[in-house]
Amino acid sequence: MELAKSKFYTEEDYYSLPENIRAELIDGELIYNQAAPSRKHQTILMEVAGTIRDYIKTKAGSCHVYPAPFAVKLWEDRNTIVEPDISVICDEDKLTDRGCTSAPDWIIEIVSPGNPGNDYVLKLNLYADAGVREYWIVDPAKSSVFVYFLEESNFKAEAYTFNDKIKVNIYEDLYIDFKGFID
Repeated sequence: MELAKSKFYTEEDYYSLPENIRAELIDGELIYNQAAPSRKHQTILMEVAGTIRDYIKTKAGSCHVYPAPFAVKLWEDRNTIVEPDISVICDEDKLTDRGCTSAPDWIIEIVSPGNPGNDYVLKLNLYADAGVREYWIVDPAKSSVFVYFLEESNFKAEAYTFNDKIKVNIYEDLYIDFKGFID
């Protein structure tokens, strides 16, 4: 007896989804985001994105920060489109009306209880393979932040808590302090 084959989805399928459906396309598989994010998740997202945006504006930088939902097509030749919680893109040529084509410079994912493996394993590997320079996994349930600096010449992986002031590797003088973000 032959096993049923799962459907292979394309970029066209992803962009044809109704607006109220949140999903990611990873190597031709649609992965639906089931539950709405928690208030804590959204507080962290807004505070961190705002801190990054303010830093970029203060420095008159050329990078752009985008909170989810924001489509990131990691490769031209693979059917993979993700929606990171926060994307920082420093090359304007990567930006389109639909989102970002190619790897952002920095991605932050805030772990949701229903899919921790996606952020800790699947996306870490995707982002490293795609050329993302820096990847943070923020885990509100554990009050922890894992920072991966993915540049081959200077790869680093470090663990922090919400009590730490965390240096952003792609910038000389940006630190994120999570203490003030959680109530």
